[in-house]
Amino acid sequence: MPQDQSEARMQAPWSKPVLIALEEPGQYVTIDNTQAASWAMIEDWPTEDGAALDQALLICADVIKGKRTGEDARKAFIAAAVEADLDIKA
Repeated sequence: MPQDQSEARMQAPWSKPVLIALEEPGQYVTIDNTQAASWAMIEDWPTEDGAALDQALLICADVIKGKRTGEDARKAFIAAAVEADLDIKA
């Protein structure tokens, strides 16, 4: 699979962005594609493990492979944020 296709899938905008407070409550970061969600979960997440987090990371990997949609990743990202007790606006 060409690299540009997988990159395009990762950067395709979600139907609706997710606002999430990763640093402090009330300070929201906009996550609007699968790539941003992956980076947030890998780099900035307050927990290192959790069933929803693991599932969301797997779904993001499936988006790269073309097996899942960005909307699947969006839903999984929201579930991981809820599991981590993060302040979100979805």
